[in-house]
Amino acid sequence: MTGPDVPHGLRPAAGAGTAAQRRVTGGSCGAWSRDDPPRGPSRPSSRAPNSGEGISAPPPHEAYANAPDLRREIHQVLALGAERDGRQARHVTGPPVDVTVAERTWRLRQAALMDRMALDDPGPGPIAAAAATAEQLALLDRSHPELVAGPHHPDAIALAPSRRLYVRQEYAAWTAARRPGT
Repeated sequence: MTGPDVPHGLRPAAGAGTAAQRRVTGGSCGAWSRDDPPRGPSRPSSRAPNSGEGISAPPPHEAYANAPDLRREIHQVLALGAERDGRQARHVTGPPVDVTVAERTWRLRQAALMDRMALDDPGPGPIAAAAATAEQLALLDRSHPELVAGPHHPDAIALAPSRRLYVRQEYAAWTAARRPGT
């Protein structure tokens, strides 16, 4: 999901997300990333790496049941990114926005959008973009655990193929809470 035709707001940000993208490119192939707990006596290798077993994240059709269609969501995520970066003025129609909540909302919606796009086109590019944006959301949520809405903390889903299960959990919880921060 990168290239000259892809809007800047849909590309994973450089920095920590870029390193995360490099680590997760083999995630769905069962490869261990350096973020995974080490194997050894306390973690036997017979356990299926990156299985995501035991994680009660909703399936995509449930998590994204109330999501806008992809075209509308692309436009909304781009607008949120433009507001975030100062390229577009925020519409002041309500109370002041908490910057951290607004950042998380943008990261959550971007990660959910990338996950949905990867579900529609499961090629290596869209999957890597979805994994990278999911990792960026997890990094933010580690710094602000009070914003986690679902039952599992981002570290609890470390063994999934990527943090995409975490994105689904958080998106479903966010929509159930009537989309705070938008």
